[in-house]
Amino acid sequence: MLLLGIDLGTSSVKVSVVDAVTQQCVASASYPDTEAAITVPQPGWAEQDPDLWWEYAGKAILRCHASGTYKTTDIGAIGIAYQMHGLVLTDKEQRVLRPSIIWCDSRAVTLGDEAFNALGTSYCQTHLLNSPGNFTASKLAWVKKNEPAVYAAADKMMLPGDFLAMRLTGECTSTVSGLSEGMYWDFATGTLSQELLKYWGLNESLIAPVTPLFSEHGRLLPQVAEALQLRAGIPVTYKAGDQPNNALALNVLAPGELAATAGTSGVVYAVSGELAGDSLSRINSFAHVNHTTADPRIGLLLCINATGIFQKWIKGIAGQECSYPQLNELAADAPSGSDGLLAIPFGNGAERMLQNRITGAHFHHIDLNKHGRPHMARAVQEGIAYAFRYGVDIMKENAVPAQVVRASRANLFLSSLFAQAFADLNQVSVEFFDGDGSFGAALGAGIGAGVYASAAEAAMLRKPTGRIDPRHQPALEEGYINWKQWLQLHLSQSEKK
Repeated sequence: MLLLGIDLGTSSVKVSVVDAVTQQCVASASYPDTEAAITVPQPGWAEQDPDLWWEYAGKAILRCHASGTYKTTDIGAIGIAYQMHGLVLTDKEQRVLRPSIIWCDSRAVTLGDEAFNALGTSYCQTHLLNSPGNFTASKLAWVKKNEPAVYAAADKMMLPGDFLAMRLTGECTSTVSGLSEGMYWDFATGTLSQELLKYWGLNESLIAPVTPLFSEHGRLLPQVAEALQLRAGIPVTYKAGDQPNNALALNVLAPGELAATAGTSGVVYAVSGELAGDSLSRINSFAHVNHTTADPRIGLLLCINATGIFQKWIKGIAGQECSYPQLNELAADAPSGSDGLLAIPFGNGAERMLQNRITGAHFHHIDLNKHGRPHMARAVQEGIAYAFRYGVDIMKENAVPAQVVRASRANLFLSSLFAQAFADLNQVSVEFFDGDGSFGAALGAGIGAGVYASAAEAAMLRKPTGRIDPRHQPALEEGYINWKQWLQLHLSQSEKK
């Protein structure tokens, strides 16, 4: 039996076909070839067209088939991973009503803060495990307030993965994990958060029926199957946000285990057995893929909005002919610590770990007689690593140990310079695993289809393919101290705005 995993990312949609027995990826493909556009109607806003996601998914699947390495009739289940927190609204005919307000859009921050103050710290910390902040429910409240005609026409509110599953199957479902990432779930009652819905006057009917994460979310429609060259009736058996899904792929399922990613955004993801959130709301607490009421598993997610997107920016500055591997080589030509050049990477909207403040991105200590392109390239990677260190320190404040971090050899972790800086700054070993988001989605499909008895069983075959151990780097540690001082200055200035 083969498993089809779909990873709906911000920059592209990637699919993988995985052998359920060997867990070997037999084919993978992505679309588009260049990074998908993010529309910015106003500063701090960010939108994408869900219909383009659907188009990209179809083209990626057909590209995968074109490899000729498997029989499409052997595909027995489909799993979906997706960029988290995005808001998709559809009408009764399942037509998209407006562009998706995606994860890095900051327009609803004020509404989320107002809800936090109105509902109270105690309620938000014990029931939502978070401040409503800039999450999906806040985005929906923004639409209700600012686009009442769109809100009135809406039949269903969905996350990006829910939308993709709906296009595949014609059915709308939600999950506890997905609802918790949108701030719709009350962990204390094990139901939808009636207090939050009531505060904003949101219609409960907009939320699709809650279905177990590892279960059937519909079956492939005949007309869709024909277009995608697949069998009709294949079940969609898994949906999860990209970070819980990545943790599944990296065998991060139990308390104390950590995963890290450094794609468009950067994330440190840990698992806890406690229903508790960060008192300052810097860490996001969501239901993990294996969460149950009887055996809580909470994913503690600390996000850095500007990681890969900062790397993309400096790549453009370096010249369009410069590839990412060449950019990594360029960065290696500068010494550790970048000869004092510092980069603050927070230039992609409000940062949750900075309590939703917007500092912007900055360079400091530029010496026109000393610093060149290699220093700029290295300072960006080190600046992102400094941001990860800042985040891991917040995790430690919340009694989350950092003994071993697991990651995929992907995105910024393809840079040996960045990976070593991450290990050195956090004084933690990094274990690397093969596979990516689409691979994790395929594993999830296998769990939901009953191929594997549990998430733990599905992860048993996962073994590390490499490891980086930390070294002592005085230049990096000194750089981090200086970087943190500059960050504190920017934070104090942002508070005055």
